[in-house]
Amino acid sequence: MLKVPKHQVAGHIARDGKLGPLVNDEGQFFKPLQGDSRGQHEAEFYESFSSNKNVPHHIHRYFPKYYGTQLVLASNGCGRLPHIVLDDVVSGYSNPSVMDVKIGSRTWYPDVSEEYFNKCIKKDKETTTVSLGFRLSGFKTFDHQESSFWRPEKKLVLGYNVDSVRLALRKYVSSNSPTDSNSIPNCAFAFEVYGGSNGVLAQLLVLKAWFEIQTLYHFNSCSILMVYQNESILMKGGDGAQAQVKLVDFAHVLDGNGVIDHNFLGGLCSFIKFIKDILQSVDQCNETNVSQLDNGP
Repeated sequence: MLKVPKHQVAGHIARDGKLGPLVNDEGQFFKPLQGDSRGQHEAEFYESFSSNKNVPHHIHRYFPKYYGTQLVLASNGCGRLPHIVLDDVVSGYSNPSVMDVKIGSRTWYPDVSEEYFNKCIKKDKETTTVSLGFRLSGFKTFDHQESSFWRPEKKLVLGYNVDSVRLALRKYVSSNSPTDSNSIPNCAFAFEVYGGSNGVLAQLLVLKAWFEIQTLYHFNSCSILMVYQNESILMKGGDGAQAQVKLVDFAHVLDGNGVIDHNFLGGLCSFIKFIKDILQSVDQCNETNVSQLDNGP
């Protein structure tokens, strides 16, 4: 009963005979262990993290729940392979808008091979990783006007510059159609998704407070996954945006050795500033509109 995830926006996708993650109807996500040491390394991280009593209890909610490893039929048809079993973080959403943001001003780390270093540094320089401390890896939004998803091509997303990233973060929380290149994103869902006591910004600030003091791990080449549902905002009596933030992709996590993870923390702070700027611009726009109504034509 395993199937290809409908809402995966980055990473290895199980299609055209390629190996990739699978999901079931019980809300579980099966990620194949990569053939080299990375897969085993990620499994070992989950084992360590889930049992580490030095990780505050409230921080665990920002990581997918780990259920161990399991042999399942692989997506590429090569038989049973070991998979990490996690929570499928989008299983509770009918039409989730999803964004994957890789955090850090560098994705390489000490003692990697020259080949891996060259691959990382090339991609870091070609994207906003170096200039912003993060890059968008992929995203999709549900266009309720068309009752369909809009997802830009991966190559296009990786080519984003600073202005493109800002525009994408605005499109992600807008109600006007993302396919209309002449339309300015209205950020109609910005407060419900990014703002409020349970929004993305509040969750990111909790993570930031932990990363300012945690020296247990260095999260190299990890991503922040953002999920929300705009239909719930539009429906009267709905559950709201149900905004959720998760950290994902831990194949390159290293021991912190008592040192703060400045690479991840710096990128997280940069990303937080972009979210704050959007919320501030929306507030200023609303104040202007209210002022114009009060003063009349």
